[in-house]
Amino acid sequence: MSEKWTTANIPDQRGRVAVVTGANTGLGYETAKALAERGASVVLAVRDVDKGEQAAARMTGDVTVQALDLTSLDSVRTTAAALRSRLGRLDLLINNAGVMYTPKQTTRDGFEMQFGTNHLGHFALTGLLLDLMLPVPGSRVVTVSSTGHRIRAAIHFDDLQWERSYGRAAAYGQSKLANLMFTYELQRRLAMHGTTTAAVAAHPGLSSTELARNTPAALRLPLTWLAPLITQTPAMGALPTLRAATDPAALGGQYYGPGGRNEIMGHPRLVTSSPQSYGLAVQQRLWAVSEDLTGVRFPVVQSQQNSSPSGSAITM
Repeated sequence: MSEKWTTANIPDQRGRVAVVTGANTGLGYETAKALAERGASVVLAVRDVDKGEQAAARMTGDVTVQALDLTSLDSVRTTAAALRSRLGRLDLLINNAGVMYTPKQTTRDGFEMQFGTNHLGHFALTGLLLDLMLPVPGSRVVTVSSTGHRIRAAIHFDDLQWERSYGRAAAYGQSKLANLMFTYELQRRLAMHGTTTAAVAAHPGLSSTELARNTPAALRLPLTWLAPLITQTPAMGALPTLRAATDPAALGGQYYGPGGRNEIMGHPRLVTSSPQSYGLAVQQRLWAVSEDLTGVRFPVVQSQQNSSPSGSAITM
């Protein structure tokens, strides 16, 4: 396979079903578009249905739209129920949607906006859809993180919702670190029970998208000037996600990002996340806290390697 992995390397996706969150613009749009062009049936899970329909109209292939507001657990549950009723299977769940550097605000459920949207919303959605994926050979959950998971990032269990103090960059870093820790812990649990479903992570480097619209005003103008030099197109930024989702050689627990210097730009390759992202105890604690906050328990997984004669199953 070529060292410079592109959409031309995506295998035939006919017969596969994909759900992409935040797919009406930016990275999500490019991810969904490429999957549809290769034959997948793609659902754009978006907050603004009108914009989703406009995006779908610009794509070729089997593309439909589903309302999803990750800032509301009620909406996540409603969306999951709707998808379960209309989809017989799910091959790819692309947890792409997100917010970045928002002013201090909360979701409808009272969670800090970045942590609630980027992590908890996707945690809940995955848990509610996972049993559609478990019987499907080679299914994957791909969660989009960021190089921001290294910047002032930690999981602040003593103040997860930033009620005592708030920093935009630190809160974003926490949410993106949580995305990675969720991926690694989900993969550990999946592998332990013998399923072929895999959890993989990706990041886009620095891509020119609407995600940076909340950048502080003092930085906005300089970044606008520098953007052509230090950012890549959304189509390039989507390639790590697409490789994580479709490369037959990709494995659960891997992390893909741009292959250029400092992972800012370039064609996708395997990369390594920060040392703290691999902390098993923190991953497991974050999982337990996320279950408590969302009220979502992941489905029972039947072990294919160690199933008992009685057919007992193990809860994730």
